[in-house]
Amino acid sequence: MILTSLLGFAASADIEIELDSNESRKMTTIKDRDDNLKRAYIYQDKENVTGKCAIYLKNNKSIDHQGIRVDLIGMIENFYDKTQNLQFLTLSRELEPPGTLSENSTYDFSFNNVEMQYESYCGICVRLRYFVLVTINRSYGKIKEEEEFVVFNPSEEPETNSKLRMEVGIEECLHIEFEYQSSKYTLKDVVTGNVFFNLVRIKIKQMEIAIVRKETVGAGQNSETHKETLGKYEVMDGAPVKGEKIPIRYYLSGVDLTPTYTNVNNRFSTKYFLSLILIDNEDRRYFKEQEIILWRDK
Repeated sequence: MILTSLLGFAASADIEIELDSNESRKMTTIKDRDDNLKRAYIYQDKENVTGKCAIYLKNNKSIDHQGIRVDLIGMIENFYDKTQNLQFLTLSRELEPPGTLSENSTYDFSFNNVEMQYESYCGICVRLRYFVLVTINRSYGKIKEEEEFVVFNPSEEPETNSKLRMEVGIEECLHIEFEYQSSKYTLKDVVTGNVFFNLVRIKIKQMEIAIVRKETVGAGQNSETHKETLGKYEVMDGAPVKGEKIPIRYYLSGVDLTPTYTNVNNRFSTKYFLSLILIDNEDRRYFKEQEIILWRDK
């Protein structure tokens, strides 16, 4: 650390970035690159992203630089293979031409009508994020600071939304029918339906419904799908009898969900499933999954 400072490589200025906000702009909690929780502003596609950045010189010492700029960046990051990282959006503004910075300085920046068609996302293997990056270019090392923000894009309500029905059966032992009132849900919706026990000849002690996300990274033969359970709901605890009907009511607002994403920039997709889990007295488990579509309402 001391050697670095003596050679002049230590950061000789601090950068602070502040995005403009108004009373109506909402915020959400995200994890930064070090997995620390922080608050971030929410934007939508085609909005203006404006703000200020301040540069504070350390010990009031001037610094020579090769230009100061601000970038707005959209990036898809692969947690396990950095060669797959993709910077799909880059907008740049020059704040200062090459020269000498001899005093603390503040700069306004503005990116207007920014195309942000993809939503912010943090999954199992990939993350899509947007951030403003301020860079002081120097011949002996850059000074950088970034400020992340979130993009959520509401969509129109689906034109059709049919019921979902599925059956779980073991020949001559078990026959169960599930009926959900919808196949498409908002992120704060309520899953409602019924379970019908038409035949029960094995001893079922417990039944659960789980929300499962499947994240597919890559395309074609090189694609990989990863699965995680985001939440569970206990439908029944105890042995059912033939002819019994059990109602389902599951609040999605308590689960960390995103809309269903299809082939985001040819990099990843996400699908969501309602997974039925039956557990018998010998702890054997029976599974049945049904895909649902999630969308973000206005």
